[in-house]
Amino acid sequence: MKLFRWSVAPDGVTPVQRENFRNVQVDAIGIGLANAASPFLPVFLTRLDASNLQVGLITSMPALTGFFFAILAGRFLQKQRNVVPWFSLSRLLVVSSYALTGLAPFLVPRSSLIQVVLLIWAMATLPQTVLNISFSVVMNAVAGPKGRYELMSRRWSILGLTTAVTVAAAGLVLDRLRFPLNYQLVFLALSLGGLLSYYYSSHIELPDVEPRASGAVALPLRERMRGVMAFVRAHPAFVSFVSKRFVYATGAVLTIPLFPLYYVRVVQASDSWIGLIHTAQTATTLLGYVLWAKLSRSRGSQFALLCTVFAMGLYPALVGVTRRVEWILVLASLAGIFQAGVDLVFFDELMRTIPAEYSATFVALAASLQYLSTILGPFLGTWLADGVGIPVALIAGAVLRLAGFALFARKSGVAGQAMA
Repeated sequence: MKLFRWSVAPDGVTPVQRENFRNVQVDAIGIGLANAASPFLPVFLTRLDASNLQVGLITSMPALTGFFFAILAGRFLQKQRNVVPWFSLSRLLVVSSYALTGLAPFLVPRSSLIQVVLLIWAMATLPQTVLNISFSVVMNAVAGPKGRYELMSRRWSILGLTTAVTVAAAGLVLDRLRFPLNYQLVFLALSLGGLLSYYYSSHIELPDVEPRASGAVALPLRERMRGVMAFVRAHPAFVSFVSKRFVYATGAVLTIPLFPLYYVRVVQASDSWIGLIHTAQTATTLLGYVLWAKLSRSRGSQFALLCTVFAMGLYPALVGVTRRVEWILVLASLAGIFQAGVDLVFFDELMRTIPAEYSATFVALAASLQYLSTILGPFLGTWLADGVGIPVALIAGAVLRLAGFALFARKSGVAGQAMA
């Protein structure tokens, strides 16, 4: 009974808050099902003989669209009395792209399949931009300023458990059916999670808010850059956090398209092993969310931030010098624990630096900078992979991640003490 209570809502919340917690967490089950298709999308393209650049586009295309449209999306959401309908609809549209990917081989010739799949995911980038901004706004409103660790650790634990089990099952299915029918059936089946997500996320109840002007972001075009800079400089904590996160995030996204390439082309892992690696990394996040939520409360968020960013900085380098899939499985399991801490601390630190009345605008500004890193990272990663090889490119990503760690550690000047 205690475990059930942990998975629903903390004590002392109102009936509406409890229902919102429940909707957020059931929504996580739907997204966990759909997200299980995510690690297999670049693998699918790789097995279709897509180039390194084409595999990298899956990561960089949403960032390219987001970089140009995030501020516009933030302005739009800032003017809405309630963001929930846009959150749930954009989520459904993005997840539907997995269904379209599964249908594509039935409808187009093999020679055009890679281009069609990339086009599908290019179209998904617009709702993805709205989703990325509205997600932070909705989750922050549901949790309140004191409940972010509580809500997000529960949501991401449920999502992680669902994804871990589903990815393992999907890997087994992929190994037992012929290509590409195996990927088609998996993508179509897992996209049904989007319907579950849409139903429960659309039932989140938040009070209407009075739309606010978006400050300097709303200035005429010829004055906008000057106004944006003044608007942002008035919040130095926000500037400091997002600039340091930019360095780390660039190293993180640099390695994203490299991992599936490394598994398939260097390690020559089967789909079952690839599924097991993702399952292990996702499953251990369950422990990580509980662990880092407690450590953040007892030791402080700076301690959690330094520990988790340092560990995740080392991860790509350790994978890049490993050729045995069994050791990669061990490393991925450990990485899941620390990645959970990165997720929790980054979300909490960002929302802590944002003025609540302009949350959509500031989240959009933060997202724009993160989109820039997501544009640069995959192209840099695949360029390095072509030039010096995938293992060396993974090590380069680790170096950039560790540079981000150094910037965060310099804030307190006690990196060694914090890591003790």
